[in-house]
Amino acid sequence: MSAIRAEVRLSTRELRDDLPFFTRVLKMRLDMIYPADNPEVAVFSGHGLRVRVEKDAPEGVATLRILTNDPDGFAKGQRVLIAPNGTRVEIDELNPPLVLPPTQHAFVVRRLADQAPWVIGRAGMLYRDLVPSRLGGAMIASHIRVPDGKVPDMVHFHKVGFQLIFCVKGWVDVLYEDQGDIRRIHAGDCFIQPPTIRHRVLESGGGIEVIEIGVPAEHITEIDHDMTLPTPTFRPDREWDGQRFVHNIGATGAWAPFRIPGFIARDTTINANTKGVAGVQVVRKGQGPAPWTRHDSDILFTFVMGGTMVLEGEGKDPYQLARGDAFVIPPGFATHYRDPSDDIELLEVTLPGAFATEVL
Repeated sequence: MSAIRAEVRLSTRELRDDLPFFTRVLKMRLDMIYPADNPEVAVFSGHGLRVRVEKDAPEGVATLRILTNDPDGFAKGQRVLIAPNGTRVEIDELNPPLVLPPTQHAFVVRRLADQAPWVIGRAGMLYRDLVPSRLGGAMIASHIRVPDGKVPDMVHFHKVGFQLIFCVKGWVDVLYEDQGDIRRIHAGDCFIQPPTIRHRVLESGGGIEVIEIGVPAEHITEIDHDMTLPTPTFRPDREWDGQRFVHNIGATGAWAPFRIPGFIARDTTINANTKGVAGVQVVRKGQGPAPWTRHDSDILFTFVMGGTMVLEGEGKDPYQLARGDAFVIPPGFATHYRDPSDDIELLEVTLPGAFATEVL
C-alpha cells in the first residue's frame, strides 16, 4: 500500500513569526521548511496533527483545538491563544468531567398516536424522542427501531452517567467488553451499559424495538479503533465507574408488590448493580384499585409496553394511554394510574434507584 498522509493548511503573511509559536508555545515539531533562502512554507507535527503553514495561502483564519490532561500547564495557563498568523488556538481538557445538568422537572406525556417523527440516527437506526424537553438536559429517552439484519456498527463506548437498553420487541445481539461471547436480548430483557464499556451491536430480528435511556441527554459516543470484540477475558464482576454490566432476563424474574398498591413489579437488579444510581422495574396489574400517589425521585420515566390505562395528574385532564406511550412524573406531583387493562405492562426507570412513594 502506498504511503498517505494528510495535513491542514494555514495561511500566514510572515512565516518567521510563526516558527517559535508553533515549536515553543504549541510544542510541535518542525518537519519541513523551504525554500532555504527565504522560507515560505513550514510543516509542523504534534498532538496527532500535521499543520502546513504557507505564506499567502488562500485559507482564512482557522481554529486549532489542543486537548490535554493538563490544560492549565500546557501554555502557562492560557486557554486561548492567537498565533502570529491569526490562527486561534484553544487549549482544553482531554477527558472533561461528565456534567449532569440539574433536572428541569415537568409532567410530560408523549403518545405514539401524536405521530412524533422517527429520525435516522447512528448506524442507520430509527429514533423517536420520548421526552422532547429532555428535562433540561438531564436525560434522554428514545424509542428505537432497527431494520432487521446486520447492523453496520463499530466498537464504541459512551461517556454517560447511566445508560439502559430495554428490549420491547424482537431480539438483538451485542458484544460487550469482558463479558464473554455474543449476548442476545429478547422482549422483556435488558442491558445496562456502564460508563465507557466497549460494545458493538451485531444483528437484530423480529421487528426489534428497544427503549434507550441516557443520562445526561447530551453525551459523547467514541469509536474504539483498537479493541476487538469479544475480548479474551471474562470478568463478570468488573466495574466501570462503580457500575456493573447487567444482562437481565425477564423470563427469570420474580414478581412482588409494586410501590403503588394495585400493581406488581419485577425488579431488574439494576438498582443493586449501579449502587443506587438508577432503578428499573417492569410493572403489571395486581389486585384492587390503585390510589393516588406522589414520589420524591428526581427522575421517574415510564413507557407503556402493552395494554391500556388512564393517567390522571393533579390539575390535568386525564390521558388515555396505550402501547408506545410514555410519561414523566416530577417529584411531589400527585398522579393516579386508573383503569389498567389486564394486559397492562409498564417499564419504569427512576434516578435514583431508591426513593419514597406517598399514598394519598
